[in-house]
Amino acid sequence: MNRLSGFSPFYVMEILERSKSLKRDVIHLEIGEPDLSPPPKVLEALKELSKRKNFPYTHSLGLYELRERISLHYKEYYGVEVEPERIVITTGSSGAFLVAYASVMDFGDRLLLPEPTYPCYKNFAKLLGIDVVSLKTYPEDDYKIDLKKVKNLKVKAIHITSPSNPTGSLYDASSLRELVEFCQREGIYLISDEVYHGLTYTQERERSALEFSQEVIVINSFSKFFCMPGFRVGWMVLPKELLRKAQIILQNLFISAPVISQYCALYSFDYQYLKKVRETFKRRWEFALNYTKDFLKVCGNPRGAFYLWVDLSQYTNDSLNFCNRLLEEKGVALTPGIDFGNYKNFVRISFAKDLEELREGLRRLKEFLEEF
Repeated sequence: MNRLSGFSPFYVMEILERSKSLKRDVIHLEIGEPDLSPPPKVLEALKELSKRKNFPYTHSLGLYELRERISLHYKEYYGVEVEPERIVITTGSSGAFLVAYASVMDFGDRLLLPEPTYPCYKNFAKLLGIDVVSLKTYPEDDYKIDLKKVKNLKVKAIHITSPSNPTGSLYDASSLRELVEFCQREGIYLISDEVYHGLTYTQERERSALEFSQEVIVINSFSKFFCMPGFRVGWMVLPKELLRKAQIILQNLFISAPVISQYCALYSFDYQYLKKVRETFKRRWEFALNYTKDFLKVCGNPRGAFYLWVDLSQYTNDSLNFCNRLLEEKGVALTPGIDFGNYKNFVRISFAKDLEELREGLRRLKEFLEEF
């Protein structure tokens, strides 16, 4: 059987593409994409780079200056020492996921994904012939993995996201430490997706798995907190023994990450500007939670990223049909829950929009529910 026959559509992208054909205004609460500008020095660097005559490939592991700057970021932001040599620059976080999977798993190996989960993880695994073990998580556990259910699953790797897409839940220090120590005891690779780090809105800050072990695989990106989604540049931190394998994979699949984007990313670590980014999204988070509290059932405890995970079971058990009708009738785009697993009565709402658009989109959604 062709491995691609098991690929799941990425429904949120289909809704986005469909919205482009509608002859009306559409409010996009489906895409997890910041609408803010990158740090100003990134745009200045982009202007200066336009004067260059050529852009040769970088090393397949990435521009060394950028790897050094990310290393400094871990020291400044987390208080963790990470050698630049262990940092690998990738084509967005998507390139990192693919390389990480290929580096630690082979055909028939088993990958544990807690659900609900970002849909592309499963498709990357299918592309590589890796078997996915889905483990359902629950709001009463803040959508964290119940380790008692993992012991007999015989998996090669566990992949988590914190803050989570789609729930916004967060692994605190104790739960993350427990997971890291469990994986070390059981000989399981832990892949920690930290692309939403920086976007947390309570007093409890996000924690990197690197704070508890240097043997984990950590993945991050400039797409979210740094507001550079279209630059398509991310990074991985790898244990030393995986670097050579990752290098060979990168040489063959990507040659190098986008060169202009790597140079621009050097100027993205403007913490004063990034503080404003977080404060902007925090205001949207507060507004979205407050506005919807009387008519939506938001599940879990969203403390990060820019999503609300909403249970619509009193209205529908067909989230795709619900989202298509909402788009057609009210011009509001949401993500159907089936993107994230067997969640036919859920939708994901992104609040990565300015307050005026967010208010109007949620008002239309409320109106639609009253008519539904």
